[in-house]
Amino acid sequence: MDEDLLRFLAEDVGAGDITTQALAGGARAKAVVVAKRAGVVCGLPEAAAVFARLGAAASAEAKDGDRVGPGSVVLRVEGPAAAVLTGERLALNLLMRMSGIATATADLQAKVSAVNPRCRVAATRKTTPGFRRFEKRAVEVGGGDPHRFGLHDAFLVKDNHLLVEPDVAAAVRRCRALRPEAFLQVEADRPEQAMAAAQAGADAVLLDNFSPEDARRAYRDLKARFPRLMVEVSGGVTPATIAQYADAADRISVGWITHSAPALDFGLDVVEAG
Repeated sequence: MDEDLLRFLAEDVGAGDITTQALAGGARAKAVVVAKRAGVVCGLPEAAAVFARLGAAASAEAKDGDRVGPGSVVLRVEGPAAAVLTGERLALNLLMRMSGIATATADLQAKVSAVNPRCRVAATRKTTPGFRRFEKRAVEVGGGDPHRFGLHDAFLVKDNHLLVEPDVAAAVRRCRALRPEAFLQVEADRPEQAMAAAQAGADAVLLDNFSPEDARRAYRDLKARFPRLMVEVSGGVTPATIAQYADAADRISVGWITHSAPALDFGLDVVEAG
């Protein structure tokens, strides 16, 4: 995290915060970070680390995963006014983005759990380049499954891979030969393709762009023959339709929670300076 924060600060501050250099002098300041709307807070350690890197002290008034309401103070900051003012935007950006993802994840997980408590909402690799570790952590804080972190830690044989190697069983064998210990999942756009992947020994199948009815039918058929198989649903799932898939999957992956979740608004207010 420290390397990422240094990179973010370098991008924002550059050669120096010239407005703060002109006005802050040697003043000290106390400030509070306040939620402007209700949601699940996430990113408090990261925000505090920004201020600490600049020389201010930050103490949390909440913890990641807490539900907060408008006006809730989540962080108190004290130190050189220059540190408080320079770190303000980066700290808020981290909080807003991560809290938005955590809130979206928690809201979707609540809809799914009301139908099927065993089904998990999951992220995808549709993340912001350079910010994936923060977005994946926000999904976990929201109660979701971060899914694979990247291309290196699990197999996911997708439709384009199957254009290169059309034989599903052969694709599974080739993956196992390369990394026999790695989790292996095959994306399927037809029930028979999902069944072929399960028969070939895949750990999981991903039912891609299935209707709720078709997903439910495929899920029951697959589980009847392969009860330990993990069945995931993805593609076209929205906040309005996700509950319809809850009894048709062990996991529902939703790219929306990382690429389009609205930020949760926070503000920083200086409450004492001098």
